[in-house]
Formats: sequence, structure tokens, C-alpha cells
Amino acid sequence: MTARVLAYINQKGGVGKTTTLYHHARSAIRRGLRVLVIDIDPQANLTSVTTRDERDGDEVGIADVLSTRANEPIADVIVPGVWEGLDVVPSNGAPLAAVQRELVATHAGREYRLKTAISPIRNNYDVIMIDCGPSIDLLTTNALVAADATVIVSEATLFSVNGLSQVLTSVHEVREYYNPHLAIAGVVLNRHDKNTVAGEEWRRDLLEGLSAHGVELLQPIIPKRVVIQNALEAAKGLDEYQSPRTAEMYDRHIQQIITEGVSA
Repeated sequence: MTARVLAYINQKGGVGKTTTLYHHARSAIRRGLRVLVIDIDPQANLTSVTTRDERDGDEVGIADVLSTRANEPIADVIVPGVWEGLDVVPSNGAPLAAVQRELVATHAGREYRLKTAISPIRNNYDVIMIDCGPSIDLLTTNALVAADATVIVSEATLFSVNGLSQVLTSVHEVREYYNPHLAIAGVVLNRHDKNTVAGEEWRRDLLEGLSAHGVELLQPIIPKRVVIQNALEAAKGLDEYQSPRTAEMYDRHIQQIITEGVSA
């Protein structure tokens, strides 16, 4: 079986994109799937909570795979994850930011470098999840070109709602020029406070925007819960952190993303 490749995106930071991917990865592991996570965010937050062993700044990572000066095979930079069945392609941090600048100066094939790198190892996994930085730059474009589908993580706030159409436009442009088969697996509405008037108003606006684009809001909506961030920082799954009901929310997302199809 060839892995399903998912790119987790939003051009706005602080919406819980890395947290969502982390808990989705745990849910996929619990379903018995073989999971690879790829961290192409120079902040390297996903790397810090998913790698089994502590890393230093000199070890190889995704920057060495994407750079035209190194061109390391992706299989050679994979490291064990914190759970059995999880592997990680770690971020290099600052060197990855330098690779982003390098790609800007590169011309032929620069949008396809990650897709090409992943190709030899796709059959080793059931799902590959790519954590992107908070921008639609060439690193994120590489992730979208490599992906079968994208998961957009958002909040019900003014800036998130206003930015959603820009994210969707970027997805459609990648689909038009580079990856015609790219689908949208859905939008995760994160950290939602249903008890505030403003939160509910922005949720309705978000739903209207998604409906206009034919995009699905994944269910359930993720509420504000301290345990979600606490489990991440402890490098534990929610089921391991004595919060099985919260874990089930992410399980339902994975059911929809992996099993039930995607939006246009």
C-alpha cells in the first residue's frame, strides 16, 4: 500500500497546526497504521516532541534532503519517533530556513524536491504527515506538491477567517500548476470557545466561507482544553495522558481523513 500524504497548513501562526498533526499522528498509530511525520517548519517544534532521542544542531535532517548542495536520501535522515510505528524526518531549524532561501534562487524543479525525495519510501508507510511553517512559501509549496491532500487548521477568529480564502487560493494555484490531484481533506477548527458570542459569530462566518468553496469542516470542532497542549509538551498521546474522550475527537478526524474521502 502506498502512503497517503497529508500536508498540514495555514499561513497564520499560532492556530495549533503542529498540535493537531501530533494528535492526528497518535490517532493513526492507535489504528495500527505506519506513520511518518516530516517537519519542514524551521521552528522545529514537531521535531522536539516526536523524536525518541534528543538531537543536537549538527545532525542531518530535512534541510539536507531538500538542499541542492547536500541532496541526502530521505531514508538516511529518518529517526525513530516516540511511539512504536512512528518515524520522523526532523527539521534542521536554521539550516532549513537557509534552504528556503536557496530554493527561491533555484529554478528548474524546485517545487518538486520533496515529492521526489518521498517517492522511494512511500511504500514503507500507510500515512505521511507534513508539518508546514506558518506561511505559503516554497517549503509549504513543496509539501502541497508532494501531498495527496491538505489539512487546513484554523481558529474562529477575525484573522483566521479573513486568511482562509488566501489559503484556499494558494491550494487551488498549486492544484492548477503543479499537482492537479491535490485534494482538501478538510478544515480543523481548533481551540474553539462556544461560550463566547464572538467565537460563535466567527464560526458561522468560517462555515459560510467553507461552504462557498465546497470544503468540509472536520467534526468534531476541537474546544479549548489545557490537556491538549499539556499532552503535546509531555510528548504523550491524549490516551496516555488519561484523556481518552479528548483523544477520540482526533480519532474521528482520522476516520474522516483516511477513510471517508476528501473535498474537491
